[in-house]
Amino acid sequence: MNILLAEDDVRLGKLMAHLLQKEFHRVDWVKNGHDAYDHAKMEIYDVVILDWMLPGENGLSVCKRLRERGIQSGILFVTAKDANKDIVSGLDSGADDYIVKPFEFNELIARIRAISRRKNKPLEVLVSMDDFTLNLHTHELIRGNSVIELTKKEYHLLELLMRNQHQVMTREVLFEKLWGYDTEVSDNALDALVKLVRKKIDLPGKPSFIQNVRGIGYKVKHSDV
Repeated sequence: MNILLAEDDVRLGKLMAHLLQKEFHRVDWVKNGHDAYDHAKMEIYDVVILDWMLPGENGLSVCKRLRERGIQSGILFVTAKDANKDIVSGLDSGADDYIVKPFEFNELIARIRAISRRKNKPLEVLVSMDDFTLNLHTHELIRGNSVIELTKKEYHLLELLMRNQHQVMTREVLFEKLWGYDTEVSDNALDALVKLVRKKIDLPGKPSFIQNVRGIGYKVKHSDV
């Protein structure tokens, strides 16, 4: 399961991110509403956990904008607001559930699993570029009628680049998304990962599908550009 956590309380956020990562493996943690919206529109999450009172843009606004954009991820509000009118406002904005602070972690996990079970997900979501097609649900990369085998990290790198094919992904963003916000991975790990993917997908004598933007990061490039 892929989780996005938006919590500006650093102490609580760090604890929640750690416990959620142990339970669900993939967790991205952001500390303001703007980053929550940007992450949720960039990547497919099973559940987005939104603190109500986020800086920059509150959770209620983020939830409304995500639903207006057509984002179908499950949304769970974490809030200190327990008045009935606030709960109704949260659910009316498009949230699937809410939990009131303080809460037991086991209850949070149960609510996340319940949201994940009842969400109606499309059978498949495809991202295509040139002769590549990335299936975001089966995690397959397809060229023509052939499936190119990728590791989890290789797939995640291509997913990030292909979902953002009109912009350069900075090294900092790629490191955070691939290895987490608190990592001890060496600086050349990203370059090594790119090299492995290139070996699997590039054709002899053709420019690499993954382009290095010196001093900034990487992007994918159309063959006719």
